[in-house]
Amino acid sequence: MDSQIYPLPAGLHVIPTHLLDLRPDSEVDHDLLHPKPISDEKNIWFFWHTGYTHMHPYTQRNTRAWHRRFSKQGWTIRVLDRLPSSPLNVANFLDISNPGTFPRAFIDGNIGGDYAPQHTSDLVRWPLLLKYGGVYADVGMIQIGDLDRLWRETVGNPASRFKVLSYNAGSVEERSLTNYFLASGRNNPLFARSHQLLLQLWAADGGKVSTEGMHASPLLRGVPLMGGSFTIEEEGRKTGAEEVSRMLTDYIIQAQVMTMVMGLVDEEDGWNGPEYVAEHVYAIDYMVGSQLINEITEWDGQKAFNLMSLSLPKESEVESAEQRQAREIVEACLRKSFGFKLAHGLILRVLGDTLGSLWRKHEGSDNVPGTYAHWLRHGTVYWNQDEIPPTLEFKVIEPFKKGPLLEEKWIKE
Repeated sequence: MDSQIYPLPAGLHVIPTHLLDLRPDSEVDHDLLHPKPISDEKNIWFFWHTGYTHMHPYTQRNTRAWHRRFSKQGWTIRVLDRLPSSPLNVANFLDISNPGTFPRAFIDGNIGGDYAPQHTSDLVRWPLLLKYGGVYADVGMIQIGDLDRLWRETVGNPASRFKVLSYNAGSVEERSLTNYFLASGRNNPLFARSHQLLLQLWAADGGKVSTEGMHASPLLRGVPLMGGSFTIEEEGRKTGAEEVSRMLTDYIIQAQVMTMVMGLVDEEDGWNGPEYVAEHVYAIDYMVGSQLINEITEWDGQKAFNLMSLSLPKESEVESAEQRQAREIVEACLRKSFGFKLAHGLILRVLGDTLGSLWRKHEGSDNVPGTYAHWLRHGTVYWNQDEIPPTLEFKVIEPFKKGPLLEEKWIKE
């Protein structure tokens, strides 16, 4: 395909074709289903419990784009699953019977709750990064920026002070890394302690089978709940902001755990989270970095879907107001964002339909040639940003907790 079928926004350049895998989808899919053996830390990990072939078409397109863009720069993309006969079963990469790696509910296969697949994927991402290194991303993550360059200048560079890549939800004063994009080398100390704490939460009360109620664990005391002022109205019943905050925190408990570890000083273990974050975490602002479409459309999923489904004006047509806004969205994302996270899961109960849920409902709508959605997808494969995104300049904050990671022991000033 011609890399110039759409306008190239300022701040981007065309990727040389020899750096891209532009073979047909079927051949790319073969590589995704038969990845090469692990040889280094340039691994891009995904998880879909029923395997790549059973993913929704729009998330398969997301995954193919990662492969097309980065495989020739030495990255291997793997979509792990839990299918018994699959070569990409998690069990072929991690010891799924080890209670030091997985909680009993994962080992026994009885994780429950409304979001069991999401919580299953939460439990594989840190063990994979700890053992092999690389990037873990949700299948709903569209990559835009130059991942390979950012890796080479940070985690992949032994001389760099940065050891972790992610997005940070909130200001530079806040500590809220998103778990939909995490990158590190092997045995990262932040992720190792975070996974220890997550396992401890799953082990509470004799062993949990879901994350419900984990927000209230004494081991997380002092970490603000997520959600802010969100409410939910369903079938005539309104769920207030406090209850929604508890629900969201349980749903994204992995991020809550990271926040605690980043705010922990454990002198017995030699861990100072506030200092580690300030020195070693390269965090991209999550709103511009990964949620820009939502910010521009004020989190109105139907509006985002309608705009992205519009066709670009023909040569003789005048651009409409809606086309102008759709163009501004695509140009802004391609120029400013490092990625875009398509929202699913519990957030649908809070916000209603999202661009991701509507692409799921309207199969193929994200890939219609001549539309703004297709322009965005085209740009994520054929073009690259001239610069890498800046990191938030974290300072050392006051700790949430002083004491051992896994004990309800506190030292008061």
